[in-house]
Amino acid sequence: MRFALMTEPQQGLSYDEILAIARAAESAGLEAFFRSDHYASFPGGSGKPTTDAWATLAGLARETSTIRLGTLVSPVTFRLPGNLAKVIQTVDEMSGGRIEAGFGAGWNADEHAQLGIPFPDIGERYDMLTEQMAIIHGLWTEPDGWSYDGEHWQVRGATRHGEIARGGRKHPHILFGGKGGPRLAGLVARYGDEFNLNSASPEDAPEAYARVRAACEEIGRDPNEVVYSAMTGVLVAETEGDLRARVADLLSALGQGETDGDAWLAERRRRWIMGTPDEAHERVQAFEERGTQRIMLQDFLPRDLDHVRLMGRIFGA
Repeated sequence: MRFALMTEPQQGLSYDEILAIARAAESAGLEAFFRSDHYASFPGGSGKPTTDAWATLAGLARETSTIRLGTLVSPVTFRLPGNLAKVIQTVDEMSGGRIEAGFGAGWNADEHAQLGIPFPDIGERYDMLTEQMAIIHGLWTEPDGWSYDGEHWQVRGATRHGEIARGGRKHPHILFGGKGGPRLAGLVARYGDEFNLNSASPEDAPEAYARVRAACEEIGRDPNEVVYSAMTGVLVAETEGDLRARVADLLSALGQGETDGDAWLAERRRRWIMGTPDEAHERVQAFEERGTQRIMLQDFLPRDLDHVRLMGRIFGA
């Protein structure tokens, strides 16, 4: 099993705080650092400062050295396909080929409204995502002079402006995050290197992975070329007492200080990787038995660097 740290910097984190987390994860031996791509402030109090995902990843690319870096996931609505392809390629070069690019249809209507970004319905967003991936993949892999005609975007006479050495690979590692419905499964099969099941429990994984495998087989692709991963909440501690203290910290951070901690803990134990190291390993084993190859540990206490270091001791290389 492989492990990455997943963070939610829209909780009000500054760039310096994001850098501290990424460096802690790198030192702890976690293989990758992912961040969300959101502009609205949540979970917890609204109105906190937020940062741009790809701008901060560019900084991390220069201020870390070994840890892989990426988004889970960049919404199709935020950036034009050609612009996003160039941004990702630039950050990948800055990192020495360590970028993992996550793509999705987006979901948060409020952050679009706050910034004047159009937010069409889910069907149109998936139409856009389909065109976006055709364009980005084409810009990264097709010969100079390539063109594309879509309903939302058109490309004429594209040039790649040279290639970045990635050990023979033509593009950064491409992930899609979601529930693995038919349209997303089809995109994974055609363009993806990895499918990430979000808000996952072990019980959810087999059905979602099976849909992706079937979509691969339908177009003649070997399903084993795809990495099958899961993103799940994580809250771990050395002892049960320490865990309860960390639960109290998390409830405070989420603005739920009056919530019944015992009830909150009991409900999340069914879904998260939570508890002492032995309990965490049992949960990981449940994911592994159902076909998960990598886990994105979604951390809602990002300022608690001791928590990150403990994850490294439990899950790191």
